[in-house]
Amino acid sequence: MKRIISFFVVVLVTSGIIIGTSPGLLKSLKLGLDLKGGFEVLYEAEPLDHGQEVTGQSLIQTAQSLERRINILGTSEPEITTEGNNRIRVRIADVANETEVREMLKKPAELTFRSSVEGDKPDEYSKIELRGNDFVENGAQVGFDTLNQPEVSIKVKDKEKFAEITKRLLGKKMAIYLDDRLLSAPEVRQTISDGNASISGNYTREEANELAETINLGSIPLKLTEKYSQSVGASLGQLSLNQTIKAGLIGSFIILIFMVFMFQAPGLIASFCLIVHTWLVLAIFYLGDFVLTLPGIAAFVLGIGMAVDANIITYERIKEEMRSGKTIRSSVVAGSKTSFRTVMDANVTTIIAGGVMFFLGTGGVRGFALVLIIDIVVSILTNIVFSRYLLNLLVKANVLNKAKYFGVKESDIRAL
Repeated sequence: MKRIISFFVVVLVTSGIIIGTSPGLLKSLKLGLDLKGGFEVLYEAEPLDHGQEVTGQSLIQTAQSLERRINILGTSEPEITTEGNNRIRVRIADVANETEVREMLKKPAELTFRSSVEGDKPDEYSKIELRGNDFVENGAQVGFDTLNQPEVSIKVKDKEKFAEITKRLLGKKMAIYLDDRLLSAPEVRQTISDGNASISGNYTREEANELAETINLGSIPLKLTEKYSQSVGASLGQLSLNQTIKAGLIGSFIILIFMVFMFQAPGLIASFCLIVHTWLVLAIFYLGDFVLTLPGIAAFVLGIGMAVDANIITYERIKEEMRSGKTIRSSVVAGSKTSFRTVMDANVTTIIAGGVMFFLGTGGVRGFALVLIIDIVVSILTNIVFSRYLLNLLVKANVLNKAKYFGVKESDIRAL
């Protein structure tokens, strides 16, 4: 009786959690541009200055610079990743003006230090004194002055040029711009001849860090060349999503009917575990803040198929043990044990293949591999561990005490 009560408590509690959380979970999932609409661009980075090289650090900082510029434009949740030694992939969903964004992205971030000239309005600075490539790469650092206030130290390449500029602008402001956005307008307080300067003001630590990072990003001598692009309209993305959901529901329904028809009571348990499996994968997507794409859905469906295979292998082995004349309990124990290694070998080899695809692949291939690995790990937990736990509860409680409950005919059982 205790085992029967345990079975129903586990099933009811699990069902309640799934039913209660699924609507919010589905609404909270992030969709990729192939389901939501947007565009993807693959850029190749190369130095602006002759003799320079594309380093891993400069590539990462260029990607950070792109993300900042996209956020300024107000586009939602850009996905920017570096690939190889000199490539950056940009994915942006929900873009109102794709042409404007692409034109903005392919230009290097332009950092300028400017001064005002005759004819400029108050707080207007039109004369460019220094550009980003005049500064030492990664030369901007945050420190503290004698009053323990945050300040930003910078280094320039041409000391004589900087000395002439600071001498001419002594007592005046030299404004810092990223593209056409004014970041700060510090006052030149002394002539600087060693190429090292400090920018101070009423900055908080966070503001000083942001200014230093912006100067470093603007000093990166890289330009981007578009190598590949694709665009998906919002309506096309929604159509793909609707068709995918429809196909998934139809396929899942057919699988559940098949499992119940072939394996009777164990088939019902397997069907319930497949539902738990689906919910767990979606929950991991939500908790991990992953983006769901069409390749990811394909891997998701493939993982469900492997989960079904695991159940079929296990239950067929149990049926074979019953046909040989063993008792129900002995058949379940023996069938589960002999099928375990086969199922685990198949899952482990698929995880290894997925791992190779993830580390060597790019873009959608990595997304496919990651979802496949997650799917298989969840499948092991639900369709091997959890389903066998539920089945053993009913078998030990003597509820499933006849071979017909497993889809085995009495006439097929051979006497020992």
